[in-house]
Amino acid sequence: MTTYKTRAFAILASCLLLTTACEKDLLNQPNPNAPTTESFWKTEADALKGLTAAYSGLQLNGTYRRWIHFGYDIRSDEGFSSSPWPELQNFTKTVLTDYDFEVNRDTWANHYQAVNRANQVLSYVPAIQMNDKLKTRILAEAHFLRALNYFNLVELYGRPVLATEPSSADYRPPQAASEQEVWNLVIADLQTAKAGLDEKYTGADVGRATKGAATALLGKVYMQQRKWAEASTQFAEVMKMGYSLAPNFYDNFRHTSENNSESVFEVQFVGEYSADRDDDFAGASEALQRSQFFGLPGKGWTDGEARPWLITEFLKERTTAGKKDPRLATTLFFARSRAGYPVDPTDPVDQDQLAYDKMTLEERFKTDEYNRNRVYWRKYENDYWRDAEGYYSPINFRVIRYADVLLMQAEALNEQGQTAAAIPLINQVRARVQLAPLGSMSQSDLRTQIMHERVTELAGENTRWHDLIRWGLLDNQAGIDQLKTRDADFSLFVVGKSKYLPIPRNDVNIAQLQQNPQW
Repeated sequence: MTTYKTRAFAILASCLLLTTACEKDLLNQPNPNAPTTESFWKTEADALKGLTAAYSGLQLNGTYRRWIHFGYDIRSDEGFSSSPWPELQNFTKTVLTDYDFEVNRDTWANHYQAVNRANQVLSYVPAIQMNDKLKTRILAEAHFLRALNYFNLVELYGRPVLATEPSSADYRPPQAASEQEVWNLVIADLQTAKAGLDEKYTGADVGRATKGAATALLGKVYMQQRKWAEASTQFAEVMKMGYSLAPNFYDNFRHTSENNSESVFEVQFVGEYSADRDDDFAGASEALQRSQFFGLPGKGWTDGEARPWLITEFLKERTTAGKKDPRLATTLFFARSRAGYPVDPTDPVDQDQLAYDKMTLEERFKTDEYNRNRVYWRKYENDYWRDAEGYYSPINFRVIRYADVLLMQAEALNEQGQTAAAIPLINQVRARVQLAPLGSMSQSDLRTQIMHERVTELAGENTRWHDLIRWGLLDNQAGIDQLKTRDADFSLFVVGKSKYLPIPRNDVNIAQLQQNPQW
């Protein structure tokens, strides 16, 4: 399962749930699955192929291959876009005018394509005569995959359509009446997944969703609802499953150390070349494209970059040896000559600044002050083993790491007034990078400290937008004013509107959906 290469037949490419920019109403068209459903879902092998197709839904442009990183990282105050593509800039600034713009359309549609594949597994596999234990696991994996996709949909769109059956001409799934209705489905899926998943896999099955993945995601779901006790219960279970922090922080972002002891769930990618880099069928690319879109000028498109305040955040604390936080060099590319930066040639952070071709940014952009002074993402870039980016990165995307579990558990405990119990969990994360352990703190002070810890540990990993929602910073003008001090694009943020993306207009019009407020 280290790749999803053996995709199922064309029936599992799945028509999209809604319209996805087609000129005609897909809901009124003959179901392309109908002629082959009866002939396909017959054997154990068919069930496994169908599940593989459901996993491959995580590799679509609008899911983890490309655009979700703009929806989470670049829309947040950690990142921004100065892309020459104006619509992409507008998307990240929450001022989108064309709701059917490719990035928004693909994010919505591809998540539903992935949901539909999971729904096919859940609908058709129960009738297959096969090993009962394997059947239970396959269905549990499908429940997990559907839950993960709906987790993204509710966080990005608020009230998505709740499809729980395979797409067909006669099936018109309802739009969720509330966010809680979506959360209820996700919770039910994850509880079912937990009951049927294995804790660990070996060999070709490594990379499948585990019981730990379902449990951690369920905890994260409760966190987003501020149900601290329920979240804490889930994280406590995960902490008993044998996960541990990888000794080297950088190992979490390289293809040479994937599916390691810290990995709770990651989307599997391979860097094999395919002329069909954006397509979705057997033989098409299964590579991560984030690095191409976030890469340095001349090495990638640089459509997404990091905000300079992140550097300042890392500089707030020193290691026990008096050196800078080593995660800074792993997270960001930046010129050490930038104004105000305390460069130290003896510091490992300042020794680790070669970005492709064994060049510093000062050397690369010697006469180009603009590019020299920009701050770029290094996480998930390929500079450690090759001299250019491209559309074929082999690096798996880590959806949930054990470090995140520890920090979420610390937050959940602190919000319940168990501050003393939360501090040792944070200290586990700090110890890996030689930061001094935290001592006794008040609940309020630890809450602020956790916000800092989540930036230095998790910046650029699709977590920040969830944090901003959970902390309520997107719900009132005071929160937005705070974010504006770090990210000028938040001056365009409209409270009550910009927290969620607009549903693509074509789907709203044809499927008669209710558009998100103020869009």
